[in-house]
Amino acid sequence: MTSSQIEIFATQLRQRRANYETLEATAAACRREMEGMFGTFGPEMIADQKVAIELVRAEIQDVEVLRRHSIVDMPEDWYRGPGKNSHHWGALHEYLKTKGWNPETIDSLDRASTEVVSLLGNPAKDKFACRGLVVGYVQSGKTANMTAVMAKSVDAGYNMIIVLGGVTNKLRKQTQDRFEKDVLRHRDLWQLYTTSAPDGDFVQPANGGFVLPAEGHAQLIVMKKEGSRLKQLRRTISRTPAVVLRGLRVLLIDDECDQASVNSARGEYDMTRINAEIRKVLAALPAISYVGYTATPFANVFINPYPDGLDQNLDDLYPRDFITALERPIGYFGAREVFGGDSAERDGDDLDMIRILGKDEPDLLRPTSPRAKEDFRPAMTESLEEAILWFIASCAIRRSRGQDREHMSMLVHSSPYVRQHEYMSSLIRNWVEQRKSDLITGTGEVTKRFRDVFERERERTAPAGHGRIPEDFETIMAHVPAVLAALSYPVENGETEDELRLDYTGDPVTCIVVGGTVLARGLTLEGLCVSFFLRTSKQYDTLLQMGRWFGYRRGYEDLPRLWTTEDLASKFRSLATIEEEIREDIAVYRENKLTPRDFAVKVRAIPGMAITAATKMKHAFRTSMSFSGKHVQTIRFDHRDGEVVGGNWHAASRLVDTMLATITPETKKQGLLFRKVPFATVRRFLSDTEICEEHMDLKKSHLIGYLDEEGNALGEWDVAIIQTASGMKSAKPLGGLGHVDTMRRSRLREASPRYADIKALMSKADILIDAEREPEGEGDWTSYKDCRPEIPLLLLYLIDAQSAPMVRKSHADKPSSRVALDAIADLVGFGIVFPGAKDHSGGYFSVDIEPPALEETEEGEDQIEEVEGGQD
Repeated sequence: MTSSQIEIFATQLRQRRANYETLEATAAACRREMEGMFGTFGPEMIADQKVAIELVRAEIQDVEVLRRHSIVDMPEDWYRGPGKNSHHWGALHEYLKTKGWNPETIDSLDRASTEVVSLLGNPAKDKFACRGLVVGYVQSGKTANMTAVMAKSVDAGYNMIIVLGGVTNKLRKQTQDRFEKDVLRHRDLWQLYTTSAPDGDFVQPANGGFVLPAEGHAQLIVMKKEGSRLKQLRRTISRTPAVVLRGLRVLLIDDECDQASVNSARGEYDMTRINAEIRKVLAALPAISYVGYTATPFANVFINPYPDGLDQNLDDLYPRDFITALERPIGYFGAREVFGGDSAERDGDDLDMIRILGKDEPDLLRPTSPRAKEDFRPAMTESLEEAILWFIASCAIRRSRGQDREHMSMLVHSSPYVRQHEYMSSLIRNWVEQRKSDLITGTGEVTKRFRDVFERERERTAPAGHGRIPEDFETIMAHVPAVLAALSYPVENGETEDELRLDYTGDPVTCIVVGGTVLARGLTLEGLCVSFFLRTSKQYDTLLQMGRWFGYRRGYEDLPRLWTTEDLASKFRSLATIEEEIREDIAVYRENKLTPRDFAVKVRAIPGMAITAATKMKHAFRTSMSFSGKHVQTIRFDHRDGEVVGGNWHAASRLVDTMLATITPETKKQGLLFRKVPFATVRRFLSDTEICEEHMDLKKSHLIGYLDEEGNALGEWDVAIIQTASGMKSAKPLGGLGHVDTMRRSRLREASPRYADIKALMSKADILIDAEREPEGEGDWTSYKDCRPEIPLLLLYLIDAQSAPMVRKSHADKPSSRVALDAIADLVGFGIVFPGAKDHSGGYFSVDIEPPALEETEEGEDQIEEVEGGQD
């Protein structure tokens, strides 16, 4: 353990060693400076400084890079982490500490960025062309990884950094400001070709071309992803002397690389302008690494790895060399917290933050057709009032917690139309202004409503160690005047003038921001606590990027709320699972030592939704519909439909009687197990059972079709009836088993009244009922499945009709996120665990990674129509 004096010395060395040849020279300079101010060093201080020198020296030694999170194409082992010349990373490391980053988070960033840099082209070589992809999380700090990668790559020998920083001036400025603040700690070592000024985007230099930086120096370009800007970049490269080009080692970072960069032209030989310009830039530079960053990589993994075209030098942007999935950041507030997982034992992990709008409210808040976009006027609804009042309450709570110097934001995203943004913002501003005096004085009907909303929401989430939000109404009322005095109402869309745009660079901002697409990509809403979200999309990537409520909520994790429709909440829940599947697949293929040229990332299809724009899927093909290696479960039920509920119970009873006629069940701790059940018996049960149509990824027709196609291969099944010691018996007998034990599965409070959504039916432990061994430790679904025999397993769950939610002892006075199931009768749910390898399972799209044969290279007619999205 180091003393505080040693740590002070170490910090000085890290910050200043870029200016000196050795650590000893740096230490001598620091000592001279300190002795000039505080007097001669004593023996103890001399000893402490020597310890600090060795501490820093140990940090900059070569280390082994464990590429834990990447699919890689056998990279050259050239980079092993920060070394003795890592001046830029050392300065960034110390700066992050001054910003309050905890050591674990900095260490995680250090590991992740070292992994990415180790996968880039070796700058010691004269020529290289690397193509990679980094997959992060929405609002998760991908930019922090970029800054660390930039710093380390320059330390390692790269001397030009080009960043494509979004498609708007606002995003480009935000990116420029961030990099200047974080990376340019040694400003004298950098030459900037762009600034954060309104006219600071890239233009061709006066001398026509680039110059070669001195050793240890670098050049930075942060430019908009725009055809004309990229053309100027390409012209500058073309007018750069050959001797300079040969000396440039370029890292091109493409932020939000699934937007605009991917070729979305219809024809095989056609290229969109931005895509073409990026490809030409890459072709013109002899030593360049291209790295795309995105949280929604759907379009990128569908790029053709072997593009046709007249110019074979223009390879497309397929990440042929590596794909890296960043670790889930410490303290990240994401889909898992908002929507929970897919296992029953994890129920309760998600926060109770989703609020569903009344079914008639959307039509009062947005136009129902494009023709009405100019004339429609939104109306204030009960849900919007509650969202505004809770935002005011949350700001007051944060102020009472000492966060008055931090940004606080509310997002309203209801329409793609610019005029509607103005109308909505005016509606909200007028509603608040008309009630401001009553809220400040604590009088009137609005204050009563304010108290009701606060007390209700106070009971529904709680910080760690508390049964409810600890602040009381009197406490927050004291801060309401300051909240209302600071409150502003910015509008953010494609037509907003720069001087009116949301700006977090100055004093703390408290705002209710209304906007469109510009808020759904890249732009960070600082301190976002309340989201009111109606904007629909039928594309995975567009919808996920709209999830601005993901991110970090340190010190106010109990306060965020999301008001939305039941349909959007359902889609987000499914997309959260699919997003995790991609990351799991990257890990699986890395373990099997496959590369992006061997392995095509598969993305599961959801009926009724497009993965990305159809023109970005020209080379994607649908795999055979398969459930190999997967587990499926019924989580949504037509619980008030007597015919469906009764028919499913009858189907389960007939299955039980058929099995009892020839098989004696085994009693296990999870329930009863029937072994070697004929395929025909299981198929009949599944055919007779109605599956709720609200399942987005479990359709009866797909399931039966797969069974019929694979029937012989599946052969005999194990069938289990999962039972718990609930003390509740079924109202009707289950065939020859009589009245059986039922289990509690309450439904989500905020789900639709049309169906019951229980979110998760199965527990991982259930699938061990026929296992041959126990898993080691607390594993994931895959490790549990590995313990089972290679035969399919059908699990039956008999669910009590009432299923009142359990009272959690730790939060006895906190309302549950669940309500009673209230079904018309006891329900039958089922889960299936299919044998096989998950990477063969389908309902998926992937790109063909086989090099085309000569006879396959002729242009075919493009039959796919583009999915058009609303534009701001």
